Amino acid sequence: MKSNSYDKYFGITTFGESHGKAIGVVIEDVKPGITFPLDRIQEALNERKPGVGTYSSSREEKDCVQVLSGVLKGKTTGMPICLLIYNEDARIKDYEHLKDLFRPGHADFSYFSKFKIYDYRGGGRASGRETISRVAAAGLVEDILKDININIYPIKIDKIEANIIDHSFQNELSWHDRTNYDELTKHLTDIKNEGNSVGGIVEVKITNIPAGLGDPVFEKLDANLAKAIISIGAVKGIEFGEGFNFAELKGNEANDQMNKNGFITNHNGGVLGGISNGNDLVFRFVVKPTPSINITQKTVTHDNNEVEFKSLGRHDTCIIPRIIPVAKAMIKLVLVDAISYQKLISSQKINLNDYREAVDKIDEEILIALGRRLKISELIGKFKQENDLQIQ
Repeated sequence: MKSNSYDKYFGITTFGESHGKAIGVVIEDVKPGITFPLDRIQEALNERKPGVGTYSSSREEKDCVQVLSGVLKGKTTGMPICLLIYNEDARIKDYEHLKDLFRPGHADFSYFSKFKIYDYRGGGRASGRETISRVAAAGLVEDILKDININIYPIKIDKIEANIIDHSFQNELSWHDRTNYDELTKHLTDIKNEGNSVGGIVEVKITNIPAGLGDPVFEKLDANLAKAIISIGAVKGIEFGEGFNFAELKGNEANDQMNKNGFITNHNGGVLGGISNGNDLVFRFVVKPTPSINITQKTVTHDNNEVEFKSLGRHDTCIIPRIIPVAKAMIKLVLVDAISYQKLISSQKINLNDYREAVDKIDEEILIALGRRLKISELIGKFKQENDLQIQ
């Protein structure tokens, strides 16, 4: 399925289910001779794995990445790289009581409506565990990002807001307001003991980002970032710069005026016309509460019978700490695409491999389009046969 691929200039295809044998990713567009950053990828995976932190799922996964292809003696060969992470602590029995019903807040009903089948074992491809592949793939692009710095941190969890952002204050929640951290942890402990969950708002600030990244109309940098972030299962909204506060501002208040030193303000969050303007790129996104909770809920079965149930199993009280490395991974993939394309159109130290990569991506898109056309043509022929229409 095409939707399992992220394939612009840095092409990846992900696979695997939450309670299947493994999760993995195939990365196709990696230059040969690059030192493969295995340790860096593993560190990123360790940040998002379950079982780490007081309010994370108690599922104990080592999430040790295995390299199946594309790397020889620590160097990339130019061939497709396949990374695999085995599921070692999946408990399918925890989900047997859910196999005949649709869980509220999950993708069960929508998947069933589309495919007439769904994986009730932790959500299958709709599970947050799918994001392992994204984090693993993003570990390969650090060298392209160079001095670009991505800061991600929650500014609100449930009803508690971070009023003072102090990045020197480090903790398992990435919460940077030491004045109410104890209040927050006590609140989360109460929520955990109730068997419930909470969401929140996460802020992103990207510094040292050059002007000129992104393209007009359908390939805007903020539009691509929005799609990448909202592709993360628990994310339900995003805003850039002043965001929804723009509704209360007048034009002279909303515009980022300039002087000879550059922009005086950054109300637009570092993007104008879909292209970065050299300011810090700032946006926020909202994360919904984990839908799996140990509280009685109402739903229906496949036969549309009304029932009450509890999810049981092992779940996150607050998923935000584990979403942070996933969001950072998706931001890296978007920025690398934008940088790679800008490199092509501005001829920045471009070499033969860069040109070949660009041509390969176009060829890939042509083949995909031809494949889709062939499939549609087959359906047209079948339709004509069934309706006694002449086949040309």
